[in-house]
Amino acid sequence: MSLSELSTCTTILVGKNASYDGSTLIARNEDTGTAADPKKFVVVKPEDQPREYKAKMSQFSITLPDNPLRYTAIPNAVDKQGVWGEAGINSDNVAMSATETITTNERILGADPLTKTGVGEEDLLTVTLPYIHSAREGVERVGEILKTHGTYESNGIIFSDANEIWYMETAGGHHWVAQRIPDDAYVVAPNQTGIQEVNFADSTNFLFADDLQTFVEENHLNLGDHFNFREIFGSHSQLDHHYNTPRAWYAQRYFNHAATQDETPMSDALPFITHADHKITIEDIKFVLSSHYQDTPYDPFALGATKETAPFRPIGINRTQELSVLQIRPNVLAERAAIQWVALSANPFNTLVPFFTNVNDTPASYRDTTAVVDSKNAYWANRLIAVLTADHFQATISDVESYQEKTLGYGHQRVHEIDTANAQLSDSALTDALTTANEKTAEHIMAQTSELLSKVLGTAGNLVPGTFTRDNY
Repeated sequence: MSLSELSTCTTILVGKNASYDGSTLIARNEDTGTAADPKKFVVVKPEDQPREYKAKMSQFSITLPDNPLRYTAIPNAVDKQGVWGEAGINSDNVAMSATETITTNERILGADPLTKTGVGEEDLLTVTLPYIHSAREGVERVGEILKTHGTYESNGIIFSDANEIWYMETAGGHHWVAQRIPDDAYVVAPNQTGIQEVNFADSTNFLFADDLQTFVEENHLNLGDHFNFREIFGSHSQLDHHYNTPRAWYAQRYFNHAATQDETPMSDALPFITHADHKITIEDIKFVLSSHYQDTPYDPFALGATKETAPFRPIGINRTQELSVLQIRPNVLAERAAIQWVALSANPFNTLVPFFTNVNDTPASYRDTTAVVDSKNAYWANRLIAVLTADHFQATISDVESYQEKTLGYGHQRVHEIDTANAQLSDSALTDALTTANEKTAEHIMAQTSELLSKVLGTAGNLVPGTFTRDNY
C-alpha cells in the first residue's frame, strides 16, 4: 500500500463565535485505503513518549525535545505501518488533527519535489502535539520541521486552543502556508488545497514559509494577479470534481443553503472561509461528516441507486476508521474544558461519544482494540454494524437513527453531569474523577452499541439470499 492510499479525509473547522456554545471545534474523518484498519483511543503519558523517533513507512527520523506533555491520540491498533496518531488534545488544552491529505499540481512538484526523508501523516501528531502550548505554536513547530526535513506528501494540518483555530497546508517538499480561521466562520476541507488569498502583511492571521513569495516568483508559479494559494498550489482535475469538490458543496449546502443555490457538486468556485446561517452544533458536524448526499439525486443509499446515479464520493464512506471532534470549551475550569468526541468505524452508522481528555487512561473498550474482530471492542462492534447496515440500509436505518439520537442525547447529558459532579475538584483528584467518569460513559455506550448490533444482525440475517421458510410454499 502506498502512502497516498492510507488516508483521504474530510475536515470541518468551526470558530468559537460560530459554534453553539463558544467552543472552538475541529473535526476530521480519518478515511484509509481499506474498509477495516482498526483504531484505538489512548492517552500517551510523558514517560511513554519516544525521544528518538523513527517512522516505519518513510525514512523520516527526528530527535524530540525533552519534557513532553501528556496527550490523547487515536493511533492504529496494529503499528506495523507506524503510529498514525491522527487526533488528540494535550494537557495544555491544545488540540491537533493531522492530516487532511490534499492535492497539488505538477509545477509545484517540479519546483519543490517531495522528499522521502520528510515528515508525514504517520508522524505529525506524535512529533508535534506533546510540545506545543497554543495553536499558533503548533503551526510554528511544524513549519520548522518542514524547513529542516521536508515532507513526502501534501497535507492539511489543524490546530486549535480555546481562542484560535489554525489550518496549515503544505505544498511541495518544503513550502506551506497557515491561516487563522475567523471566529465567526467555518471551513470544510475535502482533500483539496483550500486556502485562498494570502495577506503577507497580516501576521495575526497568516503564517508561511520564509521564502514562499520568492519561491513562487522565481519559478513563475503564479498565473494570476493575486497571491491565491489554492490557485497557485492546488489542482483542478477531473478526479477533484468527482472525489473532492462535491463534499464541500454538500457541506456548504447544509450550513448555508441560500448561499450555494447557484453552485454545483463540481464547482471550482466554492469559498474556503464560509459563514453558516445558524450556530453550529456537535450534531451538525456529525451529520455532515456522516453524510451521503441525502435529499439529492446522488445518494448511493437511495432506492434504485447505481454508479450512474451516484457519481460522487460521499463524505460518510465505508473506509472511515474514526472521527474525532475536538472541543475546547469556554467558561468552565480549564482542567475540564477539553473533550474529544470519538466515533469509530463508518459514520453513517455509528455515534459520537464525549471523553474528557484530562485523564490518566481511556476506557478499555476503546483502548484495547484487537487486530482481529472482537465485538467487545468499540471499533469492531461498530465495524460489524456498518457492514450489516450498508447492505440492508432501508431495513435497518430506523434502528440506527434511533440509536444515534439516544446516544448523542446521553453524551450531552453526561457532559453536564460530569461538569456538575466535579465542579469543586481540581488537580489529580479531578483527573482521577474524569478518568472514572469516562469509563461509565463508555460502558453505557457499549451496551447500547451491542443492543444495536443484535438488532441489525437479526434484521440482516433474515434478508440474505437463500432465506427460505414454510411460508414460501
